[in-house]
Amino acid sequence: MTDVGLFYVGAVLIVNGIMLLGRISARAAAPLNLCVGTLQVVIPTVLIVTTDGGGAAIAGAAGLYLFGFTYLWVGINAATGWPPEGLGWFSLFVAVAAVGFAARTWYDGGRLFVVFWLAWAGLWLLFFLVLALGRTELTRFTGAVAITEGVLTAAVPAGLALAGLWIDSAAAALAATALGVTVVAALWLVTRPASIDASTPARQG
Repeated sequence: MTDVGLFYVGAVLIVNGIMLLGRISARAAAPLNLCVGTLQVVIPTVLIVTTDGGGAAIAGAAGLYLFGFTYLWVGINAATGWPPEGLGWFSLFVAVAAVGFAARTWYDGGRLFVVFWLAWAGLWLLFFLVLALGRTELTRFTGAVAITEGVLTAAVPAGLALAGLWIDSAAAALAATALGVTVVAALWLVTRPASIDASTPARQG
């Protein structure tokens, strides 16, 4: 994924997370989704057309399409009012594919992006649960995770890379994993639905 593309993936994840938290409407988030989705479809197409057909270039382009189709679909659904279940099932496909891209990244020598791909797999799995299976109790948690991943797995890494400060290593990947697990656990504690209905009177013995 190009650094510029990753930077705007961060932007759209943050905005979509805010949407899932109920702060803005789906229609309000549609323009950014359509713009970034188009970007993430045009870029891999250009890469495929202009490269010599190498496996690494094709694999990288395939990964970009996963994001591009997702954001275009979000924008189109918001503009048309189409139901979200189809996008939810596509999100399951993306989640499974992201695990494969994590394995490919490991094989190619990357370390931090292995962590990022697995984080994206988890996020898209949450999209599947919320959109396809109707697990609406996970909506706020999913929104919080989307915002966090938009910052930590996209906007910040892309900004560092654009500034020439990006460093990849096994130690950095291990630290990122520990940070990610800690943050996700904290977000779950903050956003999880109440396990006991407060309106239910306590049984008196």
